[in-house]
Amino acid sequence: MHFYIWSKPSFLISLTTSPNLYKNADTHATTVADATSDAGRAIYIIYTGTLDSACTITIGPDTLKRVHIIKNGTSGSQNILIKQGSGGGAAVTIPPGDTKVVSLDGGGSSAIVTDVFASLSVVDLKVQDDLTLSSDSAILGFGADTDTTLTHTDGTGLTLNSTNKLTFGDAASFVHQSSDGVLTVAGEATIALTASTAVTVSHDLKLNTDGAILGFGQDNDATLTHVDDGGLILGGTTPTLTIGDAGAEDAKIVFDGNAQDFYIGLDDSEDDLVIGKGSALGTTPALAIDENLLVTISDDILVTDRAYGGALEAENDGSFNLAEGNDLTLTIDNLTDGGSLDIVQDGENNDIDFDIVSMDGFIIDIDQVGSGNSLDVNVDGRTSNGSSMYFNQTGNNKSYSNTLWCGHSFCTITVNQN
Repeated sequence: MHFYIWSKPSFLISLTTSPNLYKNADTHATTVADATSDAGRAIYIIYTGTLDSACTITIGPDTLKRVHIIKNGTSGSQNILIKQGSGGGAAVTIPPGDTKVVSLDGGGSSAIVTDVFASLSVVDLKVQDDLTLSSDSAILGFGADTDTTLTHTDGTGLTLNSTNKLTFGDAASFVHQSSDGVLTVAGEATIALTASTAVTVSHDLKLNTDGAILGFGQDNDATLTHVDDGGLILGGTTPTLTIGDAGAEDAKIVFDGNAQDFYIGLDDSEDDLVIGKGSALGTTPALAIDENLLVTISDDILVTDRAYGGALEAENDGSFNLAEGNDLTLTIDNLTDGGSLDIVQDGENNDIDFDIVSMDGFIIDIDQVGSGNSLDVNVDGRTSNGSSMYFNQTGNNKSYSNTLWCGHSFCTITVNQN
């Protein structure tokens, strides 16, 4: 018997090679000659040429039992089908560029051709180059009982089965689906997420450890530390929390209460810092500080303990209720048209120093209740029209002093010391 290591029956190349070979042929016959040297007797056969459709190659005679290594070396991206016999026996399909080992069973007209390596069992397999699983939904199994698998999903990727883990280095560092819908990434000490621009989290990010620390900066110079049942602590050398980015828009913090919300925020259009009720900035304000540090109070002031301060200016009607031991200095200047101001000091050893520069149609009522209280009033009435002032003192050891200048009509001052 003669064996040929290489043989290339070219049924699809130049027409001048053999008059029996055709370009773009749909069928071809290769006959293994008996006791004659020819291409069909080779173990390794490479079919070449150009195809525009799949080509069925029948190897004869159909009673020959034989093994061939066959490569589809054709161009045109078409399969070749290897069969034996004229009947409907099984054939083996070889895609373009692939090589298969086929077995011919010599079963006559219904002979069967088998892909020898369709199911291959080896102890160790060494692949010198690429390894391709060309079937959609192909499964790569691991273990004696294939308890771990990687399954291909067409157009999607690979799936690691069950809750099996993909570990790195040792068993303490791994990725796996710990339960349905939950992906767990575990590191023995640290998990480092490095990206040239950003790491994006599409949903919630939870730090599930009490006392967890979220660090910012290359050297973690700013931190947010969780306190169990206590909240968060902003840490650092000079901890600073900045709200806003210097843009022309409002910025605020809203305190979401059970029955009532409150806010503190920057009204950028007015350049005011505003504290108010609700969640909408600018609605129901209680206090505002402008760029000149002028404080505007939108409603009454109630002081239940000691109060210290410089000048208070009332733009509209206002009421000040001061408790024991409070000293108060008031200046009325230009912002008091058609309003009223009521001040009550109920306690002992209270001092009020009251200066009025200008007011129109304004009513002032000051009551001091208790012992050891003093009241000093300075009224420059040259610009005060139609205004009235009432000062009432009750108790022991009280004192009252004033400088009064009411230069216009409708300006009245009443002082009662009981």
